[in-house]
Amino acid sequence: MSAMVGVTARDLTEADAASAAASSTHWARSYADRIALTDAVALALAVGLAYAVRFPLDGRVDAVVSGEFSPTYMSVSVVLFAAWFTALTVGRTRDRRLVGAGPSEYARVLEVTWHLFAGVAIVAFMFRMEIGRGYLAIAAPLGLGLVLLGRLLWRRQLHRRRDRGLDRSPVLVVGPLHKVGALIKEFHRNPRAGYEVVGVCVSGVAPPRGHQVHGVPVLGTQDDAARVARERGVAAVAVAGSDAMTADAARRLAWDLEGTGVDMALTLSLTDVAGPRVLMRPVNGLPLVYVDEPRFTGSKYVVKSLFDWVGALVITVLVSPLLLVLAVLVKATSRGPVLYKQERIGKDGQPFHMLKFRSMQVDAHEKLEEVLAAEGVTELGAFYKPRNDPRVTPVGRVLRRYSLDELPQLFNVLRGEMSLVGPRPQIEAEVATYDRAAHRRLLVKPGLTGLWQVSGRSSLPPETAMRLDVSYVENWTLFGDVMLLARTLRAVVGRDGAR
Repeated sequence: MSAMVGVTARDLTEADAASAAASSTHWARSYADRIALTDAVALALAVGLAYAVRFPLDGRVDAVVSGEFSPTYMSVSVVLFAAWFTALTVGRTRDRRLVGAGPSEYARVLEVTWHLFAGVAIVAFMFRMEIGRGYLAIAAPLGLGLVLLGRLLWRRQLHRRRDRGLDRSPVLVVGPLHKVGALIKEFHRNPRAGYEVVGVCVSGVAPPRGHQVHGVPVLGTQDDAARVARERGVAAVAVAGSDAMTADAARRLAWDLEGTGVDMALTLSLTDVAGPRVLMRPVNGLPLVYVDEPRFTGSKYVVKSLFDWVGALVITVLVSPLLLVLAVLVKATSRGPVLYKQERIGKDGQPFHMLKFRSMQVDAHEKLEEVLAAEGVTELGAFYKPRNDPRVTPVGRVLRRYSLDELPQLFNVLRGEMSLVGPRPQIEAEVATYDRAAHRRLLVKPGLTGLWQVSGRSSLPPETAMRLDVSYVENWTLFGDVMLLARTLRAVVGRDGAR
């Protein structure tokens, strides 16, 4: 009995809440442990192979670094392994709010690795060590590649589990009734993101008992949020429309969640603005968020053009035998030219002729109105494609199913008319329907692939596809392009949304 002296009901409640919150994120800790083990194996393999290739294993371990300070390469390998693994840990690449997030997680790993090897270069310069370039040239890319590969494989397993309703983080949404619905829809739009809204606490007067928002029960008011979060053992409290919440209320909610292990996330009304354009600076205790204006010229677009041209050239050389085979198939199975040229609208509204392998009959354009009438469509809208198009040839259906008809657009990229990644190029009739937001798609070159393709392609609603394209235009990064190309390959193989 004496052991309970001084323990209050609040202490017990917070202890129980912390236990509940911990159990709700148990999957994240287990997942992070598996990633840590995989990282360690990947780094050990990379450093070990770099050492073995540079210094064949003949029983000697006395190869030394040239320079005034000359440790053995064996000790350098051990230190590099320990420093790399520590950097991945300290750099929060296994943070439970980041793991399984895909591009964000990979970008963090890339950033940490880049900083580590920049630090290695600085240390080598300061101590006048001449570490072998061949050794580093093997260790750095191999280690990075193996770490990313390990995380990709674990992420695929995580997605399979989330598809079955497992390994999701329960979330409590707090905010005005007219705003919580939009946030719930965003959380549930992609189950693989790993969030499941289990309750709502509304600002102001609570609606009648039993009220639900998109199938999620309302469990109380804003003042009840901390208590409900503890009782439900949620992983996070997400405040919808934090601009409608007073600073004092947000601060009190954060205080009430202290010690419970429950995260607090504030959402702003601003959407489709990526991290590189956002700068947060505290001003007298107020977190002031700056949003940089998007730029469509400058050095990063020179890099993008160079990346596009070199990438298109390499891909064209690699797939040239396939291009020849497809050209022969198109020519041998239907009447007409191998390539189909169609005028599309490119950067700054300039028209160009986009190339594709012909997948339709030669008189397809003349039959467009007939096809639209058969599907009950009176007006051609942006991103519209007929679902059952009789103009498509048998070979053309196969080409479209795997997006092989798009391969000749590599020549458009080489001619500077398109990018590897960008908004989908559209015809003049579609561009004529653009509003102000859609016109921003024309500020960059159209792409052979883009966000719309890897997010569902033709199965997406037109407004969603347009929003994704505009988001890409304003938030482009080179790393993002690389990730989109990788996701495109997976989408094509999986035939996601193709027709």
